[in-house]
Formats: sequence, structure tokens, C-alpha cells
Amino acid sequence: MSYDVIGIGNAIVDVIGAAEDTFLDHMGIEKGIMQLIEKDRAEVLYAAMTERVETPGGSVANTIAGLGSLGLSTAFIGKVKDDALGRFYAKGMEDAGTAFPNPPVPDATAPTSRSMIFVSPDGERSMNTYLGAGADLDQKDVPADIFSGSKMLFLEGYLFDKDHGKTAFAEAARLMRAAGGKSGITLSDPFCADRHRADFQDLIANEMDFVLGNAAEWTTLYETDDLESAVAQAAAVCDVVVCTHSGKPVWIHAGDQHIQVPVTPVTPVDATGAGDQFATGFLFGLSRGLSLETCGRMGVVAAAEVIGHIGPRPKADLSDLFKSAGLF
Repeated sequence: MSYDVIGIGNAIVDVIGAAEDTFLDHMGIEKGIMQLIEKDRAEVLYAAMTERVETPGGSVANTIAGLGSLGLSTAFIGKVKDDALGRFYAKGMEDAGTAFPNPPVPDATAPTSRSMIFVSPDGERSMNTYLGAGADLDQKDVPADIFSGSKMLFLEGYLFDKDHGKTAFAEAARLMRAAGGKSGITLSDPFCADRHRADFQDLIANEMDFVLGNAAEWTTLYETDDLESAVAQAAAVCDVVVCTHSGKPVWIHAGDQHIQVPVTPVTPVDATGAGDQFATGFLFGLSRGLSLETCGRMGVVAAAEVIGHIGPRPKADLSDLFKSAGLF
């Protein structure tokens, strides 16, 4: 079977719970960012969550799930251990209509990855991620047979935190290029852009057809406080460059096109998944050959939907929302 979009990234079970700022301070959790933690710390934080919502997650997996809900044929390449969370993850992806071609691994050296996400009263999310089995994905875990006839590949910057992930990216990009499709990446996080600056810049210049990032990620990646300069540097070497601004207009640069897409400010209930679902809307439009402005507007609509409730995946029908906005 061929797919409209194939994603590759960390297969992470998201564990989401509400938390006051005082709780974050008490537990030594830095608000509003993603922190990598070890297994023991993950167990402490998991036990401290009195109410939890568990869902198959991971940045690109959330995007792929959103695209599947819009009727695209989708697959997600990730790695989970054959433990309770791993089986939950694989079943959840398949039940949502996204193929999960790699079965849970009985002899994985680490447990299934998980991220404890604490949502503050202001909707900000603080993610504490244990990179378990998902971060051990490598090129051997990339099934070549799903790429033939497929159209688009979307990569997750977080996976670069281990060298195994880089080999998986290289293999997937090679297979998508051979299939005649397009490849893109999300920068994922400013700290991720800082850790992997040289690799990301090389990918953008030589491998990627499109790149999505927010303002902090772009300025970090190019080591400048001048956002316009950072985005221009990327746009000089990549076909499509997208910059989101957390409530400010989205910038889309493609050749001589410099597009700004307005955003209607929304008070977030939970900002988890905002960037992931922006990518859903944008990639859906891109897969359908729509104008870049329409792609951006679809991204804005999808992001606004997901921050209006707890959880990183859409609850409303995005197709209906796009139609109501005159986009589809």
C-alpha cells in the first residue's frame, strides 16, 4: 500500500495532567519547555500525577493522526517495546486509522517512551520526556516497502537526540526521494535546534523540500536575534520555509513569495499539540496542491482547534472547520 503521508519520529505515550505553578516549582519542572529526563525521574513524575489522560503521542505522530482524520492514507514509523504502554501505543495508532508497520519489540533494551505533560492554568504545557525505546529507532526500522508510490515524508527533529535517529532519517529521505515524493521536517524545539544546529542546517540545505519551525527555533538555529534574517537564510536554500509566532501572523517563504497568514488570538486551554496540528493543516493543504496561503490558513484553523481542549489531537472534525472557513 502507498501512503499520502509517512511520518517518522519518537513513538511516545503522552501522559497529560493539570498542575499549578506551585507544583511545577516544587517538582523542579521548568515551565513551558520540553525537558529530557531519565527513567527514575519519569517514574517519580508519573506517580505524582493524580489525574492522567494517556494517548499515543509524539510530535509527528500527532500530526500524522490529524492527517488521517482528514481522510489521508497515513503511516507512522516508530519503535515501542512489547510492554503495556507499547501495545497501547501500537493499537491506538491503528485504531485511529494510521498504519504502524513496526510491531512492538519484545527484546527492546528500554521501555516504551513516555512524556509527562503538565498543563498550567494558563494553558502552557511543560513536557518531561523519557526517551525510551522510541529514541532507538534506526535505519533497520525503516520498512522500504511502504515508500513505493507514497507522496510525502515528515520528520521529527526530536529524533536527532540519538545518532540512531539520524540514520533512520537518512534512509527514509533516500527512499522517499526514490519514490518521487517530497520530504520535510519540523524543528521541534529551540533546545533541539541548538543541540543539532549543523545537522539541521545541512538537512535544510540539501535534503528537505519544506521545513516548519517557530520563531524561537529559527533564531536559535541560525544564532541570531533577527528573525527575518534567520528565516531568509533558510529560504535561500529550501523550497518552502514556515515560521509560526504564537499568536502573531505565520510567515511562509517560498522563492519570491513572502506570505503572512493572520492568526486570531485564542486563550488556550492546553497548548499541547498546537504546532503539531498546525502542521496537520499545512501538510493537508500541501498534499492537495492548494496555495501556500490556504495551507497556512488551514494550519491556523487546526492549531486553534487543538488548543481549545485538553490533549494534542483534534476532537472536532477538521474538514468541517476548513469548510466553515471557506478553505475546503
